[in-house]
Amino acid sequence: MSSHAEASSDEPRQPVAVVVGGGLAGITAALALADGGMDVTLLEGRPRLGGLAFSFKRGDLTVDNGQHVYLRCCTAYRWFLDRIDATDLAPLQDRLDVPVLDADRNRLGRLRRNALPVPLHLAKSLATYPHLSLAERANVGRAALALKGLDLKDPALDERDFGSWLAEHGQSERAIEALWDLVGVATLNAVAGECSLALAAMVFKTGLLSDPGAADIGWARVPLGELHDTLARKALDSAGVTTGFRTRVTSISRTENGRWAVEVPEGPDSSGQILTADTVVLAVPQRETYDLLPDGALDDPERLLGIGTAPILNLHVVYDRKVLKRPFFTALGSPVQWVFDRTEASGLTEGQYLAVSQSAAQDDIDQPVAALRERYLPELERLLPAARGARVLDFFVTRERTATFAPTPGTGALRPAARTRAPGLYLAGAWTSTGWPATMESAVRSGVGAADAALAAQGRPRGHLFREAA
Repeated sequence: MSSHAEASSDEPRQPVAVVVGGGLAGITAALALADGGMDVTLLEGRPRLGGLAFSFKRGDLTVDNGQHVYLRCCTAYRWFLDRIDATDLAPLQDRLDVPVLDADRNRLGRLRRNALPVPLHLAKSLATYPHLSLAERANVGRAALALKGLDLKDPALDERDFGSWLAEHGQSERAIEALWDLVGVATLNAVAGECSLALAAMVFKTGLLSDPGAADIGWARVPLGELHDTLARKALDSAGVTTGFRTRVTSISRTENGRWAVEVPEGPDSSGQILTADTVVLAVPQRETYDLLPDGALDDPERLLGIGTAPILNLHVVYDRKVLKRPFFTALGSPVQWVFDRTEASGLTEGQYLAVSQSAAQDDIDQPVAALRERYLPELERLLPAARGARVLDFFVTRERTATFAPTPGTGALRPAARTRAPGLYLAGAWTSTGWPATMESAVRSGVGAADAALAAQGRPRGHLFREAA
């Protein structure tokens, strides 16, 4: 890898950008900057793109490190899928339909919508939801209306926890388990009592109370690596982005002429040179960002270290036969949270491969595989009668100990904006101040935000188009 050459003095020089980090935030920033007319280099320390949404091989299986979904209201991620020509590979449901299985009562309920306007689109489903009493269903409706009335711009919401707000609004423990946490844990990676009211209100207002189809669920029908690595690389190449892998940036600093020097050590894909750029986007986790920030870039960089992390655990089970007829379901009265059929996507030709996604997994994240197997296989048999006579061909675990930032009360005030105090230096990542929890949508929005700010500073138009969610 060589440093960027300077243009001759009589030619207008194309602005140069370096993006550090090849997750969704970094990919998006690089694409948007290139679309806006900048000369872009993307540096990634791993041998692949995709950050924490990736795939790997296990024998003949192609396995995602974890099950990732998005919603119709995730307009930035939908733009990203379209930008890398992957929309057809990660389709949305026609209409929200979530099977909810109560393990204790052996009863199936469904959360689904119709075509009526908000909030009537969920009224029939809520009225017939078997996992709540009639009084609990009525109280849920009243709490939803109160939630809809909250002002997301009110900073006081970030100081409160969602669980105490729900209790104040008449929500029973059962209602929290069977509805609010059912959605909230999967989207926020925290139970209601440990989650900022501001983030929870944003999720429910945007996903369930903004547009009838906002919460329709989409997920990749192919391995995530095909989207976030293979197709993303193709899009970056087509946009003229230079991509360096196994390339860890060790420092960034100002040059004498006010540009940026990005130092890269010697490695397999680099020659140890210093890249010079007009714009640098740091699209790496908060701790790594803290280590790379030059002095004065943020008023209080220590705030970045106050943004905690939360784990997600994924269990992978291969059976010798089909045990689940639905594409996915979620469970109550069981440690099992969400179960997805990944058979076709993984390339498995015989039997069935299920991925069990466990958010807010602090209690299980460090448990040995044997202990997890002993705990969760009987639970799957309890939930899925067809699994009781099936043979388990493989059981393995993937752990993301720092999968997301922890959405605890007060975190909103710690999340930095895209712009820093240092001209030409920008931040991106799902943990930055996007207004969204740590999702693929937040990551893409952060990359777009950083690119927009950089392009505006260069007097260049935005290079993307996506419609803001209501």
